[in-house]
Amino acid sequence: MNFKRYGRPAVIAVAAALALSSCAANEGGTTAPTKEAGPALSGTLNAAGASSQGAAQEAWIAAFQTSNPDLTINYDPSGSGAGRGTFIAGGSDFAGSDSFLKDEELAGTFGSCAPGTKAVDLPVYISPIAVIFNIEGVKNLSLDADTLAKIFKGEITVWNDPAIAALNSGTTLPATPITAVHRSDDSGTTKNFTDYLFQVAPTVWDQKPADPFPYKTGEGAQGTSGVVDAVTNGVGTIGYADASRAGKLGVAKIKVGSKFVGYTAEAAAAVVNDSPLVTGRGANDLAIALDRKTTDPTHYPLVLVSYAIVCTEYADAAQGELVKGYVGYMASAAGQAEAASAAGAAPLSKELQTKVADVIAAIK
Repeated sequence: MNFKRYGRPAVIAVAAALALSSCAANEGGTTAPTKEAGPALSGTLNAAGASSQGAAQEAWIAAFQTSNPDLTINYDPSGSGAGRGTFIAGGSDFAGSDSFLKDEELAGTFGSCAPGTKAVDLPVYISPIAVIFNIEGVKNLSLDADTLAKIFKGEITVWNDPAIAALNSGTTLPATPITAVHRSDDSGTTKNFTDYLFQVAPTVWDQKPADPFPYKTGEGAQGTSGVVDAVTNGVGTIGYADASRAGKLGVAKIKVGSKFVGYTAEAAAAVVNDSPLVTGRGANDLAIALDRKTTDPTHYPLVLVSYAIVCTEYADAAQGELVKGYVGYMASAAGQAEAASAAGAAPLSKELQTKVADVIAAIK
């Protein structure tokens, strides 16, 4: 990964996971280590945030619980914005977020952190964002960035529009109205999706990327599951969601360079590895400025990096030890393998794993 810095671009219900037996957890392919060279952890760890991490969190919790049976971990997939808000207010020990901390958030205080200290963004989950669709009679769909932007902006309203037809020669597209489904809550997935459109289709998408969806068009749905349900149960629907949740829905190919490409974990990881860090942040902050404009068809630029937002020093040192243990596992080779198996995530590169591990080791 390129670690140079440049200017900044614009409760899971864990009962089922916690109830998994040691045998079931081991069948996932990895076994969570206890805290390295130390006793098993005990206590309660609370976190909230990105719903994109949902499947990975279930797997991480189940595996980590196996080696630390006296530790209770709660993760509420309330969305990236809500998760950051909860953490900032001191209501959780760390946040999951598909958006790194904003400058104005970094300028404030963090309720769980020791006075005078700040939080940092640590990448723990890399995943493609799938453009999911449900169009009767259509199994394959190709879209370039301009056309995708016009669909979600409400400028293209029927599936047999000439702009869509021109990209899908040989496919019979119905005259069905388009229902474009977006997140109704503050969502890091939305920020990543709109960042892609803002960078690659700037003449169409004129709103800067942000957690709230910027236009009063289409249909809003709460959380990743809400978008998937709305696309699944609708007619002529299209939406965006973490690729792990695409299921049996159609998934559009996007144009990269001169080719239309589908998502893969490897193609998503390639974009992250070639992207620099954001400038103007603390030395231990690993927020990534994703390069969406790549023309390399081995890359899939519609990707999200989801972060664990943690304190560099905790007001309660005991909670800091729990965070070090669990988040350290999430970002480890074993944790990344678990997320790849359970959610199709792209593992962090070894270089990035090392960077994250060094920051976690310094948490107090």
